[in-house]
Amino acid sequence: MFVLQAIFVPMYRILRFLLFLFDAEKVHYFAMNSFRILCSSAWMRTLLGKLFAANTTSPVTVFGLAFRNAIGLGAGFDKNAFYLRELAVMGFGFVEIGTVTPVAQSGNEKPRLFRLPQDQALINRMGFNNDGVHAIRQRLLSWRNQSQSNAAFPLIIGGNIGKNKATPNEVAWKDYEICFNALYDVVDYFVVNVSSPNTPGLRALQEKDALEKILTHLQLLRNGKNTRKPILLKIAPDLNEHELLDVTSLAKAIQLDGLVVANTTIQRDGLSTDTATIEKIGAGGLSGKPLRKRSTEIIALINRETQGTIPVIASGGVFNGSDANEKLKAGASLVQVWTGFVYEGPTIVKKIMKEMI
Repeated sequence: MFVLQAIFVPMYRILRFLLFLFDAEKVHYFAMNSFRILCSSAWMRTLLGKLFAANTTSPVTVFGLAFRNAIGLGAGFDKNAFYLRELAVMGFGFVEIGTVTPVAQSGNEKPRLFRLPQDQALINRMGFNNDGVHAIRQRLLSWRNQSQSNAAFPLIIGGNIGKNKATPNEVAWKDYEICFNALYDVVDYFVVNVSSPNTPGLRALQEKDALEKILTHLQLLRNGKNTRKPILLKIAPDLNEHELLDVTSLAKAIQLDGLVVANTTIQRDGLSTDTATIEKIGAGGLSGKPLRKRSTEIIALINRETQGTIPVIASGGVFNGSDANEKLKAGASLVQVWTGFVYEGPTIVKKIMKEMI
């Protein structure tokens, strides 16, 4: 297996060079669909599982859920729950699907996903493109029926939920309710997304009163369920300190189960990519290495303000074990990758686990 690993890593670098010559969104689906074909064979899944799986298991329990390891895949990568089997083979401890909206929507005009290799970053303005909550629910039901239910640590699935573009903010809570109810028995936890910069007006829902209305409504709905699923909030890295303290205060007051820190940023400061290229790409959320420091700062602030009582999933600039350790030391309980996955390849979980303390 060591020989296979020694061969695979340089092969992926060559493959990445070739793939980066083409449109980022098309390559995303080409790569994952190709891997899906490989994983259609049981013996190939076993072989790939040995190649990608970490040498040791490091289970962790957070908000009452048992994760096989602390490394997850952030929302936006597998929006429609197509690739859960494949992502499990790659060794992820959890996968966040979505963002899911009540009604299917095509998202923003293409092209809408761009690489910044000099910065190890991406810019996206996808716009919550997804198949709609009911189609995704059926896909998750099929996954549940076929998945590793007998495994000691099954893949944990998070449901990232949002509102449709056409839904006015005044009634946005209804969209979150629809998604919450439809997905309740097929995901393990929820993430309320009001922080994407790619749906017009969405970030206004981070204002304290609007946010409290959505979150407390979902908590009331949960009180009527037979089981208790954790509810988390994903926040933007562009909030100022006063806004962050407002969110933290609200999270404590309503006893929110956790926070995801952070979404993509609209800032473009300090990039190595030339200004003309950035201006040509235009609007969108920036992710990857440039977000690492800001994400860690927010985690540390939340940990300080809550005395570590609210679990945090760290997202933003995680490429290796050192990055993951930085987030955990700042107060995070779990970490997510996304852009790092694009640049480091399918062995990223194994790499991070090996390098972590």
